[in-house]
Amino acid sequence: MIPLAENIQSWLPNTFQEVDGWFDRDEKLRTYKPQDNGWTIDEILEHITLTNRYLLILIEKGKRKASKRVNEVDLQSVLEDYTFSSAKFENIGRHQSFLWVRPEHMEPQRHKNLSEVRHIMKTQVQQCVDVLQSLANGEGLLYKTMMSVDNLGKLNVYEYIYFLAQHARRHVEQMEKNKREFLNE
Repeated sequence: MIPLAENIQSWLPNTFQEVDGWFDRDEKLRTYKPQDNGWTIDEILEHITLTNRYLLILIEKGKRKASKRVNEVDLQSVLEDYTFSSAKFENIGRHQSFLWVRPEHMEPQRHKNLSEVRHIMKTQVQQCVDVLQSLANGEGLLYKTMMSVDNLGKLNVYEYIYFLAQHARRHVEQMEKNKREFLNE
């Protein structure tokens, strides 16, 4: 497996393991509505799965298209010319670091109970790992899709998965903020 895919494959579960811990927090904390009328922790967890759902549609499409391009492009030269820049994604992992209005379909609806949300999230993380394993030789570099969030531009499949994890990291900060407010820290 190429180093980029290996790094994302190890970083992704670590990030989502941290997110998963929030499902076990006290219900009073998870359902606390912040003073700024923001989302509860339960709503944040649901939002992460909703966002993952739509990102995974693009990731799966990218995987299919990248896999088809393997025979059309010199993958070795693409690998040699590519440099991953995690700095490009720093804002994505920080809560309130840029202005972006999310689409309505990513707003929490509270139609699913917490155990369903948790199961969906675990399935989504495994889906990302499966994509990384299926593109283990660098094929994920061969297809790019436009990302309008924070003007990131075109991202390859690996970068989309990294974005997905950074998005979750962003909301860990938000849940921590809710917790501090709940505890009056």
